[in-house]
Amino acid sequence: MLFNLIVKNRSYRRFDEGFRVDRDTLVELVNLARLSASAGNLQPLKYILSCEPEKNELIFPHLSWAGYLEDWKGPERGERPSAYIVVLGDTRITRHFGCDHGIASQSILLGAVEKGLGGCIIGTIDREELRKTLKIPEYYEILLVIALGKPKEKVVIEEAVDNIKYWRDEKGVHHVPKRPLKEIIVS
Repeated sequence: MLFNLIVKNRSYRRFDEGFRVDRDTLVELVNLARLSASAGNLQPLKYILSCEPEKNELIFPHLSWAGYLEDWKGPERGERPSAYIVVLGDTRITRHFGCDHGIASQSILLGAVEKGLGGCIIGTIDREELRKTLKIPEYYEILLVIALGKPKEKVVIEEAVDNIKYWRDEKGVHHVPKRPLKEIIVS
C-alpha cells in the first residue's frame, strides 16, 4: 500500500555499510525515475551510479548530512551508504529543471523502500569539488545526491508541537516532527 511505503520512506542517514547494493538495483531504481513525470516531457535528468566502495569514498566527503544535528558531521565508517545516485540536469536540454529532480528522487526512494532499503536525498553538496572529483562535464548541473543502503537507525514520526526540527534521543532514535494535517490544509 502506498501509504505504508511513504511512512517507511524516511531520511535515513546511518546504514549498514557492509550490506552491498548492486548496480542492477540502482538501474532498476533509476528506471522508476525515468518513467516518472517530467515537465513538458523534456526528461532532462541524467544519473551517475555508484555502488563500488572506492567510488563511494570519492563522493562521501562532498556531502553534508543533517543541518539540525549541529554536533554530528555525518555517518561514521561502517554506517555510510552502500550506494549513491547523483542526479544531474542536462543544460543542453533545458536550464530549468523545475521539480523534476524531486519527483524522480521520490520515485527512487519509494522503490528503494519497497526493496527493503532506505535513503536520504541530499541537497547540501560541495558541487564544484564533486564535479572535479567525478569529472562531471560543465553542461550537467549537479542537482541532488541520493544516498542509499540498508538502514541502521530507527526513525520515528511524531506530531510537531512547537518545533519542526528533527532530533536524536539518548538511544540514537531519530525523531521527525510533522505538522498536524489540520494545520496544513487551508480552508
